[in-house]
Amino acid sequence: MTLAPSPTPIDRNPDFAPLGPLLASAFPACGGIFECEPMPGGGGARRYFRLRTKEGTAVAMFVPDGAKPEEVARADAAPARWPFLEVRDLLSSRGIDVPEVYGENTPRGWVLLEDLGDATLAAFLGEHPEAKEELYVRAVRDLARAQALLAELPNDSVVRSRTFDEELLLWEIHHFREWALEARGIRLSASDRAEFDGIARRVSAAIASWPRAFVHRDFQSRNLMVRPGGSLCWIDFQDALLGPRVYDMVALLNDSYQSFDRAFVDARLDDYAAAAALGAQQRATLGREFDVVTVQRKLKDAGRFVFFDRAKGNGSFLKFVKPTIAKVRASLARLGDDADMRALAELFARVVPG
Repeated sequence: MTLAPSPTPIDRNPDFAPLGPLLASAFPACGGIFECEPMPGGGGARRYFRLRTKEGTAVAMFVPDGAKPEEVARADAAPARWPFLEVRDLLSSRGIDVPEVYGENTPRGWVLLEDLGDATLAAFLGEHPEAKEELYVRAVRDLARAQALLAELPNDSVVRSRTFDEELLLWEIHHFREWALEARGIRLSASDRAEFDGIARRVSAAIASWPRAFVHRDFQSRNLMVRPGGSLCWIDFQDALLGPRVYDMVALLNDSYQSFDRAFVDARLDDYAAAAALGAQQRATLGREFDVVTVQRKLKDAGRFVFFDRAKGNGSFLKFVKPTIAKVRASLARLGDDADMRALAELFARVVPG
């Protein structure tokens, strides 16, 4: 698996000169004069700045590799337009709440966006924990609605060009082995490695064989903004692709940054099933798919958190490795009737810390 190349390299040190004209277009009376405040970002290369003018505020997003996916993708999937902008326009056209774009200068690495404030779902719940159920019911219903609205995509959509195929799913599982195990000094024996590789292939092939739907890819509490009134705005959707319908539910309900008891998760799966008009048997299948994808996705996440530390110098995610692996163990326990899941659980018990 290779990364799609950026067609036009951009200096990673932002040049703020293009922002004046962008702001003047969005806020004509400001004269392009603004104050700039850096904002916290995630694990990718993007950087954010809050711009304050006498007319209002905006968020400037600087992306030195704007035409390249944040996550791994096929080399032949590189689009001419920034995926963030293309996916944003697609979502907006289908009635999904996404940030407004005030202007763009993509050759210089900039997009000027609506300022959504600082109330991510995670931050909002820190201040208003009593709103958890209401907001998560809204999130799963929003997701079911969006999947229905996005069931048909334009033939040339970047989303259609990227899929969770067996190769990508397998790469993500081995990302765990490479970083969460080997980079931390945990080497599998020859027999354990052969067993792990076989399980990884079979799990990846099984997930890849399921029907595909629109997948945000990182639909979790740091990528949903709570608007005044409680509606949710989607962000960080530039890596959207086609994959299993339950993938975003796993990202949301087995979020590495949150902790929910199983009753809460099951209730939200029920809410999703009702919103998607699933019958009883389909709901049972959904629950099993949820646990299988949890194993795959959370393995990848644990590896990614170590990767951010060792390869990017960002150790802020390391505290989430242990709780993320705990979510894998919990799903493996629920899948004990499957020989591969039993074997993986036993391997984890032998070689994976805590």
